[in-house]
Amino acid sequence: MKRTLGTCYYPEHWPEEIWQQDAERMVEAGLTWVRIGEFAWSRIEPTPGDLRWEWLDRAIDVLGKAGLKVVLGTPTATPPRWVVDKHPDMIAVDENGNPRKFGSRRHYCFSHMGYLEECRRIVTLMAERYGANPFIAAWQTDNEYGCHGTIVSYSDAARDAFRLWLSERYDSVEAMNEAWGNIFWSMEYNSFDQVDLPNLTVTEPNPAHSLAFHRFCSDQVVVFNRMQVDILRANSSAPIAHNYMGKITGFDHYDVGADLDIASWDSYPLGFLEDRLGAEREHQIDYARQGDPDFQAFHHDLYRAVGAAKGNKPVEQGRWWVMEQQPGPVNWAPYNPAPLPGMVRLWTWEAFAHGAEAVCYFRWRQAPFAQEQLHAGMLRPDSKDAPAIHEARQVRDELVDAPEVQPKQAPVALVFDYVSDWMWTVQPQGQGLSYFFLVLDTYRALRRAGLTVDIVPLRADAFDGYKAIFAPGLMHLPDDIKAELAQSDAQVVIGPRTGARDADFVMPHAPLPPAMPGLDVTVSRLETLRPDMPIPLDGSGAITRYFEEIEGSGEVVLQTETGAPVAMREGHLTYMAGWGDSDAMDRLVALIGGDAGLEMRQLPKGLRTRETATERFWFNHTTDSIEVDGHTLPPAGVVRVPLA
Repeated sequence: MKRTLGTCYYPEHWPEEIWQQDAERMVEAGLTWVRIGEFAWSRIEPTPGDLRWEWLDRAIDVLGKAGLKVVLGTPTATPPRWVVDKHPDMIAVDENGNPRKFGSRRHYCFSHMGYLEECRRIVTLMAERYGANPFIAAWQTDNEYGCHGTIVSYSDAARDAFRLWLSERYDSVEAMNEAWGNIFWSMEYNSFDQVDLPNLTVTEPNPAHSLAFHRFCSDQVVVFNRMQVDILRANSSAPIAHNYMGKITGFDHYDVGADLDIASWDSYPLGFLEDRLGAEREHQIDYARQGDPDFQAFHHDLYRAVGAAKGNKPVEQGRWWVMEQQPGPVNWAPYNPAPLPGMVRLWTWEAFAHGAEAVCYFRWRQAPFAQEQLHAGMLRPDSKDAPAIHEARQVRDELVDAPEVQPKQAPVALVFDYVSDWMWTVQPQGQGLSYFFLVLDTYRALRRAGLTVDIVPLRADAFDGYKAIFAPGLMHLPDDIKAELAQSDAQVVIGPRTGARDADFVMPHAPLPPAMPGLDVTVSRLETLRPDMPIPLDGSGAITRYFEEIEGSGEVVLQTETGAPVAMREGHLTYMAGWGDSDAMDRLVALIGGDAGLEMRQLPKGLRTRETATERFWFNHTTDSIEVDGHTLPPAGVVRVPLA
């Protein structure tokens, strides 16, 4: 697959007389793709039934005839005011019972049937009008499911839909009471109509109730997205994508991805560093203009797996894009610095190294009005070149001699499971504990060892061909997955918290977790730790935040200074009983990697590498030059080395 560039454009924001010039400048900059339309409902239909497609017809025609491929977004993320007036109860409701009102975006509840019908109508009209248009080369459904915390709604519509969902899942209220353990605190129900949403309770709701609500909310997104996909497929042969976000885990992206052709995500390295990582001050300063060295790469690998969900393909075959790439300072993080010169180019090549087919910069021209007027684009508001377009042109020139994307299975698999994330969210057992960050810390350690990693779903057929499999924090581990891992030829690392609950959040009575075939390890007690109470390991490193006391007959391969086992191994199975700091995780990766026969090298701070079937990439995320394998990488430097 050829590597391509693109941008996000809003013709409705600009005078029609400059559209042609914009299109020609996009082509000159080496762009192939242009995404439009995802926020344009009020211009398409300013009042009910008053459909005004002509301006969009002309925009698509101008862009397409200039040589650009159009990604057309369905406009359902921003219903116009008249839709809200027609369906006033379509507005989502927050956990405290407050309506999330009109005046921004994503102001809808996934469970509202009236809004679902409005979406079905407008998507059908759009698909029928443009499904055969030769310039429409791809579609995008909605925009950024989950952004601004919009998966969960505590509306009446959500309550009614949740009750129906429960009745279909459990068949009888007695079965639900038994599964949830509702005998506790006399929480038993006599009918599904008595079940409310898990908010505004005196203290925490039953964790089984909360987990069921997470599952329900995720399923509502799947249904909403599938409705749009079915309409688009009936009218168009162009591939369909959705643009996911960074560290948004409120719905199962694999389930949504199973209905799509392409997974894409919106990559904002500097915004995410400040807004979503919660990193220590020194780390924030070190990477303030470059972004975290692993956060973007983690999502690249995650969305490649999501892109393979359709047909349950091997992850290296997953189709994925960056639909929005940060080109300069954003407007929404606590602090919004400008990228270090060269970083836009680095971020672009990093995505290509992880298998992206396209990288599209957000946005073409900086908006002079409304909420995003301080969000940089490829052009300034006065249409002069912004710094990002110069780096895009550099990538354009470099792509001339670059080979096409050649997928290759990595030697290491890292499992990421959305249900496990919900379970940790429901019951973290300590402030700041997060499944997402546990997996990210494992990913960091693998990358520091110079390893190329595939992120894989929790699926029994996802593990073939790997030399090492890391699966931390899987609170519910189905029996078929246990059997698959027990029979694997790979070195397998599980824990902490593996197998600690069943699918309805009940702790197993016996055997105690992890109850893994072939691994004699039992968790006898656990504790969560204050940030200032790490448990030192014998040698180097420490356990932080989460620690389990374990017992069993396995070989102890990591232990505390006092001799308590931290990691125990039997055969190819290793249980890690705590959340290791960077030194502890580096030791664990070195141990497992050595047994698996992996080629590893501990990389200097901020240097990362990735290997494809044809190339090895080196990326310098620091502000200093780094020497590696005879190459000098300047700050924000990228080196591509062809493989023999």
